[in-house]
Amino acid sequence: MTILEEWGITPEQLTDLLDENPSLRGMLFGYVAELKLKERIAAFPEVSSITKFDDHDRKKKGDFYILYKNRAFSLELKSLQTASIKYEEENSRWSGKAQVDASDKRTITLPDGSEMDTTLLLRGEFDILAVNCYAFNNEWNFVFARNQDLPCSTYGRYTQVQRENLIASLITVTWPPESPFDLDIRYLLDKMIAEGGGSDPIDI
Repeated sequence: MTILEEWGITPEQLTDLLDENPSLRGMLFGYVAELKLKERIAAFPEVSSITKFDDHDRKKKGDFYILYKNRAFSLELKSLQTASIKYEEENSRWSGKAQVDASDKRTITLPDGSEMDTTLLLRGEFDILAVNCYAFNNEWNFVFARNQDLPCSTYGRYTQVQRENLIASLITVTWPPESPFDLDIRYLLDKMIAEGGGSDPIDI
C-alpha cells in the first residue's frame, strides 16, 4: 500500500497540496534529492557502503557517509535557491546560488582554539559538497566540490582566522559546472585518496 492509498488521496490532490504549500514542497524536494543522490552514488562499483545519518544528530557531519575504495568520506547535500536561478545569455549557461550553511546555530571551535556561535559550515567539517541542480533543467543532475576548494566567508567583521576557516554561506553554481565544481564525484574522491584523504572505515 502506498502512502496515497493509506491517506485516501489522489496524486492530483498531493500535487495541489505541494503547489499550495511551498514549505511542504521544499521539504519533500530536499528528501527526494537525497534519494536521487543516494541512488546515483550507490550504483558506483567502487562504493561498498552508503549511510544516511539522523538529520538531528549534530555529532555526524554531512548528510551521507560513503565507503569509496575502502576509504570513508562525508557528503553534504544542498539545493539551489529558486529565486537566484537565471540563464546568462552572454555566457550560455545557467547560474544560481546554493545556501551552504547549517540549519541551526551551534558553537564551533576554530584552529586557533577560539570558539564562536554560527550557522556557517567549517572548513574540513565534511569532505564533499554536492549541489542538486534540478532547478536548472528539471533533471536530477548534481555537481560536486571538495570542501577545501569552496570559497571562504568574506564578512568584514570576522577575524582573518574566522574568514579563512568558515565557508561562504552563498556559493555560485553554474550549469555546465565550473571550478570548483565537477560532474564526476569519483574524480574528486580519487584525487583526495591520492593526497591521503578520507578516513578509515571504522571511523564511520
